[in-house]
Amino acid sequence: MNGMTLDAGLLSPVRAGTPAETATSDLAWLQAMLDAEAALVRAQAGLGNVPEDAARTITGLARAEDLDLRALAVLSRGAANPVVAVVQAFTSLVAAKDPDAADYVHRGSTSQDIFDTALMLVAAHTLDLLLGDLDDLAGSLHTLAGEHTGTLMAGRTLALHAVPTTFGLKAAGWLVAVNGAADRLRRLRAEGLVVQLGGAAGTLAGYFEYERLHREERGEPPTDAYARRLTERFAEETGLCAPLLPWHSHRAPIAVLAAELALATGVLGKIAVDVQSLARTETGEVAEPAAAGRGVSSAMPQKRNPALATLIRSAALQVPAYASVLSHTMLSEDERSAGAWHAEWQPLRECLRLAGGAAHTACELVSGLVVSPERMRANLELTGGLIVSERLAAVLSSALGKAAAKDVVSRASAESATTACPLSTVLAAQPELAGRFGAGDLEALLDPAAYTGAAEELTGRVLGAGRQAGSSLVGPG
Repeated sequence: MNGMTLDAGLLSPVRAGTPAETATSDLAWLQAMLDAEAALVRAQAGLGNVPEDAARTITGLARAEDLDLRALAVLSRGAANPVVAVVQAFTSLVAAKDPDAADYVHRGSTSQDIFDTALMLVAAHTLDLLLGDLDDLAGSLHTLAGEHTGTLMAGRTLALHAVPTTFGLKAAGWLVAVNGAADRLRRLRAEGLVVQLGGAAGTLAGYFEYERLHREERGEPPTDAYARRLTERFAEETGLCAPLLPWHSHRAPIAVLAAELALATGVLGKIAVDVQSLARTETGEVAEPAAAGRGVSSAMPQKRNPALATLIRSAALQVPAYASVLSHTMLSEDERSAGAWHAEWQPLRECLRLAGGAAHTACELVSGLVVSPERMRANLELTGGLIVSERLAAVLSSALGKAAAKDVVSRASAESATTACPLSTVLAAQPELAGRFGAGDLEALLDPAAYTGAAEELTGRVLGAGRQAGSSLVGPG
């Protein structure tokens, strides 16, 4: 293949070299179309409409590597979809070995039946890889949360110190979100990936006619519920689900798949953004795992950029945009759209391979994440006790009253911030506190370790729940 026409992932490094890239390649898509054709003829053979020998021959020859991928892509311009060219080339391949078997390729079918089913096969394979990575990621996050249940760090809101928290709780939040996304994708994989079988306009007329002719030749009466039986048999042969009706112009299965992929990459993107923030030079609380050539700068030798988090975040920013295209293509006219159906293919492939690439990259990021509890503790001390002023106000209000306590804490906090004098020292000099709180009492009140609320309890709840933590953060599926 001409290197100028090959999509090698140069502009999409988050998926370059990952299993999801292979699973969504043009070759994989071609193989999925051939798999759909072979599954269809096996389903027809199982119902007695196709000779078993023909079905075996067609299945045995359904190998993408035996067809010219680039030539098929160019020929696809003629019909505005690749199935017509694939069927012609594949039929010729079968005819060269068994002319009789070639008559049964694509029998009664239409391009959308094959392509939509192939699309679902590609999605199924990619989701299997993605779910494996999400499960591995969840395992790493479980370990991380357990190791750092009591690791103190500054909670930050609007980019500034808020109150103390623990790194274990932050990791537990990542874990719950990942499990929730995995649970939703797992349900979709089991129940939402459906075959397409409708014939030219969703009536299965072509399939029915071949069934009628076959039975007429044999002197047999028509069978009942042929549409249901053929669809269910086709679903069994592909490992997908059987829909109630053909969905040629009802594109919810595609839009739902894209939406779930967008949610999953958003969950991964949240982890990436947090890692980027905590890895800043002036923060230095975490660092990505080191590897040769990773994070290097072309201009600044001293830098080790958060490359993995950057790749994940890039995917999380792109997938929702592609998913938006797929929600728009639900506006599909008549029994087959002239353009909306065709507009789905590339955006869906991008959703699958970006999400898969992001999940694979997140496994590498989290499993090797370097955490610095010492730096986290040092950063807690940067404001000289101001990070626990909320606690201080609550305790002082019982002695001074709410309004007076707020006034004292606000005045002392402002003085501490402008003079760089420790808050405990400033407080000890406040006349309202004379005789009420000693220096030791104030030091104890300002200890960040004593003001993490329910952080350890919440982390323990997630660690104890295991996989049951799944969707509790993101709501029911």
